[in-house]
Amino acid sequence: MIKESLNMTELLYQTDSYLKEFQATVIDVNPTENCIALDRTAFYPGGGGQPNDIGTLSVQDRLLSVTKVKSQAGTVWHWSDGPLPSVGTKVVGHLDWDRRYKLMRTHTALHILCGVIWRDYGAHVTGANIEPLKARMDFELETLPKELVKEIEAKVNLEVEQAREVRIKILPREMAFQIPDLIRTKINLLPENITEVRTVEIVGLDLQADGGTHVANTKEVGHVRIVDYQSKGKINKRIYIEIDENDR
Repeated sequence: MIKESLNMTELLYQTDSYLKEFQATVIDVNPTENCIALDRTAFYPGGGGQPNDIGTLSVQDRLLSVTKVKSQAGTVWHWSDGPLPSVGTKVVGHLDWDRRYKLMRTHTALHILCGVIWRDYGAHVTGANIEPLKARMDFELETLPKELVKEIEAKVNLEVEQAREVRIKILPREMAFQIPDLIRTKINLLPENITEVRTVEIVGLDLQADGGTHVANTKEVGHVRIVDYQSKGKINKRIYIEIDENDR
């Protein structure tokens, strides 16, 4: 169990998903869990179906692996496999960029899928899970015949080829919730104590609240394939996608 820290972490990934390396200072240490908190980080701590980033921390002449990252009450903790630096130590973080960029492409692909299905079929999202270059998303749909799956796949790839800009904004909660259909999940998962809402807009297609990392243009996603689809209930259908690795 991680102890609660009074120190907050600046979330660099929220405004710059392309940041591969960053400098930071250790603000807290948990020797029991073998993890440290940093004053700023580009490591995504996981959430919304997207897994946490991994990578390394350079500490003077040592290199520590970052094997797990988690956010708790505004503090982002980084798990390591080696001796922990003390509070006040300067470190340099390095993301596993190949894995991160694949996750960015995949997450944006799901937003394209979500945008198409919301726009054309009016279905809410009921769940999602993301891995590098593959993912699944659940929708509140009664039927999902093969012909409709092919139609959705074609529409998704058309949006990829449109090279739509992806814009990130952080808005006051009151302003954000004036945007129609901002929350695409069946249940609003944003806690009441969240005062600012991060939005991800695929210009001309989709706008929703989201905390994950994304590419800057849909063209970066690459070709999307729907590789499977299943019924998970009377009005719950699951779509599995994969992205061609060599597209980018």
